Amino acid sequence: MDNVEIVKQGYQYFSEGNIEAVLALFQPELEWDACKGLPYISGDNLFIGPSAVAQNVFAKIPESIDSFHINVLDFFGSGDKVVMVGHYRGVYRETGKEFKANATHVWTMKDGKATHFFQAVDTAEIIKP
Repeated sequence: MDNVEIVKQGYQYFSEGNIEAVLALFQPELEWDACKGLPYISGDNLFIGPSAVAQNVFAKIPESIDSFHINVLDFFGSGDKVVMVGHYRGVYRETGKEFKANATHVWTMKDGKATHFFQAVDTAEIIKP
């Protein structure tokens, strides 16, 4: 399986709620560079390792967002890089409003597992009043 297919599989696992399978696709030293301004992220937005991502990102999403999901529009890759372009959708709990926010993820892969994740999201769309 090539890097694009591995990343696609990770999004499928995430959509199914299989977080353990998602985390298994990460190298132990994964660097997760979360977008600033996300309502469920605190701290410096950089998390190291699968358990830090599980605790500080994945577990926090339901605290701020109901019905969260990612609509993937496209994947493309070259070498060790894979890019996902899509939207985050859900309902921001603080306002009760539904949102559709542009999202782009850049993955760096090594030996079939992610070593780095970079996230760019239209956070203003999520938290708009």
